[in-house]
Parts: sequence; structure tokens; C-alpha cells
Amino acid sequence: MSTSCTAISQPSQLCRLTKAMLLCSCAAAGNSQAQEASGSLVLEPSVVSGSRSAAQSFDLPFSVDSIDREQIADGQLGINASEALTRVPGLVVQNRQNYAQDLQISSRGFGARSAFGVRGLKLITDGIPASTPDGQGQAATFNLDTADRIEVLRGPASTLYGSNAGGVIQMFSRDGIGRPRIGAETLIGSDGLTRNHLTAEGEADGVGFVLDASRMDTDGYRDHSSARRDQIFAKLNFKPDEDSKLALIYSSLEQNGTQDPLGQEWEAYKADPRSVASNATRYNTRKSIDHQQLGANYERYFGDATLQVTAYAGKRHVVQYLAIPIEPSPRPGVAPINPQANPGNSGGVVDFERKFHGGSVRWLQPIEGVAGNLELVYGLDYDQSRDDRQGYENYVGTLPDVNRGVKGNLRRNEVDTVTSLDPYAQATWIIGNWTLQGGLRYSTVEVDVDDKYIVVGNGDDSGTKRYEKATPSVNVGYAFTPDLNGYVSVGKGFETPSQAELAYSQGNSGFNYGLEPSESTQYEIGLKARIAGETRINAAIFQINTDDEIAVLENRDGRTSYQNAGKTLRRGFELGVDSQFAERWSAALAYTYLAATYDSRFAAGNNIIDKGNNLPGVPRTTLFAEVAWKPVDGISTAVEGSYRSKVYVEDTNIQKAAPSYAVFNWRTRFEQNFGPWKTHQTLRLDNLLDKQYVGSVIVGDGNNRYYEAAPGRSWYAGAGVEYQF
Repeated sequence: MSTSCTAISQPSQLCRLTKAMLLCSCAAAGNSQAQEASGSLVLEPSVVSGSRSAAQSFDLPFSVDSIDREQIADGQLGINASEALTRVPGLVVQNRQNYAQDLQISSRGFGARSAFGVRGLKLITDGIPASTPDGQGQAATFNLDTADRIEVLRGPASTLYGSNAGGVIQMFSRDGIGRPRIGAETLIGSDGLTRNHLTAEGEADGVGFVLDASRMDTDGYRDHSSARRDQIFAKLNFKPDEDSKLALIYSSLEQNGTQDPLGQEWEAYKADPRSVASNATRYNTRKSIDHQQLGANYERYFGDATLQVTAYAGKRHVVQYLAIPIEPSPRPGVAPINPQANPGNSGGVVDFERKFHGGSVRWLQPIEGVAGNLELVYGLDYDQSRDDRQGYENYVGTLPDVNRGVKGNLRRNEVDTVTSLDPYAQATWIIGNWTLQGGLRYSTVEVDVDDKYIVVGNGDDSGTKRYEKATPSVNVGYAFTPDLNGYVSVGKGFETPSQAELAYSQGNSGFNYGLEPSESTQYEIGLKARIAGETRINAAIFQINTDDEIAVLENRDGRTSYQNAGKTLRRGFELGVDSQFAERWSAALAYTYLAATYDSRFAAGNNIIDKGNNLPGVPRTTLFAEVAWKPVDGISTAVEGSYRSKVYVEDTNIQKAAPSYAVFNWRTRFEQNFGPWKTHQTLRLDNLLDKQYVGSVIVGDGNNRYYEAAPGRSWYAGAGVEYQF
């Protein structure tokens, strides 16, 4: 494997990191004989992300991590995916403390700009996309109570999942197995948090079942941030015959009247981290979500070959009240008028009914008669979402006699349809100490707008935009020893604009059909090592060159328009360590260094963004560390620590950056068995030192409300019981 720094133009710092990785390889090679002598065993997680068929993550020539059921559940709240994902290097997971906007997740910088939900990453649960074809996803649809594992794929191999796949996060629910059992759990905590959870699972007459229901209520850390979340999950798994298996899955998410505290200006955050902008209460900003979906996974074996089929359908209804003001905001040389009086403004209430469906078919074929082990994969993915979308004024009446925060006159009426169709082919060939893996996907994303709101000053914005791109990926791995693997990975990807990014062009003059997808080329060099049979190390350096990065053009009257901003450059290093360093002690570490900058100069409204400016929303350094202790069976405790360096909040890098912070958490769990009964108790303290810090940022907010405060010291206590029949 070549380690030439000039091959991919790595900076001197990354050259030094490459040399450090090679030194680690020597240490691992020196320890391999010691491991054989001791007979110790490292249990390696099996993953399907990237290769599409089950393989040990250690043997795959790309960056992929698996978070198991214990890591997801042990001492955690089971509410947000951020609880588990912080232990993965390369990911930045920011909990906004705002259930109206969901988590902010980025992978090697992809997705950092998202103002709501998850953008630029592919979210999948049980083979069913949790992202729309245009790349917008909601991590809130992940049901952590039923999760068996979460797989996280990063780097060039993720481009084989099509458009908007800067990374891939897949959650897999567990199958119903064993004797039937029922359980109940309750949790209470700071800021009025309560969560109640009921479950039933097991197997009866060859049919496995998992049934789960939960309700979470919170007053929220900040003012005007209360939320209620109801989730239901049901799964049946069985074998129609000896050569096939089938799983039927239903899930729902309901959040009614979730309050949105909006972002904070710096001065307001410093004066009172619980504060909210006055418009949040004046307009009663809030969001309601009703999400339901049904899916099926079918797998059938034909000799050594395997056919996998997934089909799904669902609907999602969202009503959101924004804080777009009706009061005039005068500009130099412009007569003051109500911003929503602009015929092109779609009002301050978003109301859409989404229907979505799709499926995939995949054929896995081992090839006989060749040296080594060769497997080919052929597949086709189809996804469509159709939004019946309306916009309304967020007031009734005329100034000064106005009732705010209610649904007023219609200002937008259209049907938006996004469709993707992606054939792909992959091959994995293991020959001797070499692993060769590569593939090609051809993605087609089509956005169709049927505008039904045509009035004077607001013409017909109907139209169709089609994006097409082939995304290849090649990954080469070599096993230096049984305990040391190295690899090189290269891939090309692209990211289409989301429907929200296309919605407005400059001056709110209709759909922005001129917005093009960004295209990236990714390089990665990595090492995976096992030391003394008890420690696993993953290390990778990477570089990502992007053309036509999608960036903010202007924020005006509560609306954001986007443009293609030229080139960006991201260079970084990831290190993941998991160690069982003593019989009852374990430790984990996830470190990321990421320098993400603009690689060309461009104009954004009245601002000039210089080459070398940092990409907003991307911290240069993140670190997670954990030390866990199990003094006796049935008791576990751990201390967690997280560090994040400062984060720029907009492209000029002039506004106050969110400062760096370090926080520490403690958790413990007790378990007891009494015949068919099992009980457990959980205690958790977050932010032990009561640090005041900015937990997340809203990139490029037009009102300079970039900051979202994280809670101070918080406590949680829970207990549960389970009965096995």
C-alpha cells in the first residue's frame, strides 16, 4: 500500500499522521504473537453496510463502525440517536434541545449546514429510507428501544448509496426470539422529563414479534421548548419456508404542538441561556408531526445466491408555525412594507401532507471457479415522495389589530414530487491477503413542481429539474498480519439540492431551478489493528474535494435562498479505540480532526467569502472518551467525556464563533433477576461540572440567532421490570 503524501496532495500534518499510523502498525504486528500465545479473543461486529452482505468490520477496506445493543441502551435515555452516535469518530452530533427541529448530524462535514433535521446523509432503518430522495431526513424516526445495532459508514464507500450519501447511518431492529416476555419502564428527569415505555417480544409457533410503545414529555431546557413524543413500533418475523424469511414492520411517530424556541443571539444567550427570542412567543412557533410507515423485508436463498427485496409506504403530515414577522423591516432606499405582502412570499405557516413509497431489489451471487472468494451484488433502488404543500400567513387581521400565531390566508399551494431510481453493481473479491471491493451506482433524481397558486406578482413556478450522476467507489485492503489490516479507498459522490433549498431564489422570486448539485471526490487511507487480543484500533486519514458546494446566498424576510459556492477542501484524521483492558474495565475513544475550508472565493449577497474561510458548523476537533466498570454482575457504571472545539456560525467567519467546550457525564445501571422476573434501575448525571455552553448552532441564520444553549447539570432516574412466560 502506497503511503505517498503527494499522491493525494496531503498537507504536511497529515503526512505526519500517516507515519504515526505506520508506527502503530509495527506495534500491532509485534503484539500478534502475544495474542496467539494468550489465546484471547476479540469479538468483531458483523456489518452489512458497504459490502451489502454480512462481514466483520475489521476485514472491510473502508471506515465502518457498529454500535451494539448494550452501547445503545446501557445507562442511556433511549430518546435521541445522539446518545449512541457520539462514540463514532468522524461524526458531529449536536442535540439542539429543540424537538421541533430534530438532531443535527454531520459526517466529515457533510450535513453540517442543515437548518433542520439531517441533511446530506443517508438514514436507513431496517432497509427503509428515513431520508427523502432529495436528501432530507429525520433521526427522530429511529426507535432506540427496539434497536439491535446501528451501523455508521463513512468515506468513499458511502457514495455507493447514491445521492446525498456523505455518510450512511443504518439502524437495525432486533427480531423477536426466545420465550415471550413483557416489560414496562419509566424515566423521570430534569426540566419536567417523563418517559413511559411498554414492550412485548418473543417467539410463538415460529413467529417472532416485537411490540413497543412509548411516550415522552418534557418542558424543555429553554423557555418555549416543551414537547410530547409518542412512538409505536411493531415487527413480525417468520420463515415462509426453509429457504426464505420475511419481516413485516410498522412504525409511527407523533409530536403534536412541539414548541420551537428558535435560536439565540449571542448577547441573549450569555445573559440567560434559557431565553428565547420574543418572536417565538409572539407567534407561538411550534410544529406538529404525524408520521406512519409500513415496510416488508423478504430474503430468499437460491443455492449459494441470495435475493433480497424491500418494499415500503407511508405518510407524514407536518404543520409548522414560523416566526416570519409582519412588521415592516425597512431597508435603505426601500419603503417599509409587511414582508409577507410580497406576492412571492409563501407565508409563515408550513402545511404539507407527504405520501412516500419505494423499494429495493438486490441479488447477491458468489462466483465459483475463481481464485479466492468473489461475490457480486446487483441492485435497484426506487424511492418517491409526494408533498401536497400549502403555505399560509401566520396571522389574521391587519396592523395594528392582529392575531399572531394562527393560520391566515393561503399563500402557497403546490404538489412537489421527488423521485429517485438507482441501479448499481458491486463486487467484493478476497484473494490471499488482499481484499478488493468496488462498485458503480447510477443515480437519477427528478424534482417536479406543480404550482397551483398563481396570482398577480406570483407567476406559475411549475417545472421539472432532473439530476443524474454515476458514483464509483474503489476500495483495496491488505492484511499485513491477522491483526493488522490497511486499506486505500477512493470514491466520487454528489449531493442534490433539497426541496427546501430549491424553494426560493434570490428575492423570493420562485423556485431556484438554477441550483446545481455539488460533486465530491473522496480519498481515504486507513489502518485497523488488534493489540493483545483486547484492544481494537481504527485510524484513517481522508481528503474530500468538493465542487459547487451548496451555500447560503441570502437570508431575507425569514426566507433563505441558496447558491453554488465553488470549491471546498476537507482534510482530516479519525481515530477510534475500544479496549477491554481488564476483566471488568473497558474504555472507548473517538477522536476527529477535520480542517474544512472554502477552496475558492465567492460572493454571497453583499459579502465576499474568501478562500481559506472555515466551513460553518464544522468543529476542527471533536473527542469522546469513556471509561466503564462492572464491579460485579448486575452493576455497571461509566464516566463519559466530550470535547468540541469552536464552531463558526456563518461563511464570513466574522460573527462570534460558538466557543469550545468540554463536558462530563456519569451513568450507572443495576439489574436483578428473580426467577421469571427481571428488574433494572438507571441513574444518570449529565454535565457534571454544570458547564454553560452552546450545544449546537444554526448555520447562517438571517436574524443572527445562531446559538442554541445546552442544558446545565441534569439528572435522570429510571426503573423497569420484565416478566418472561
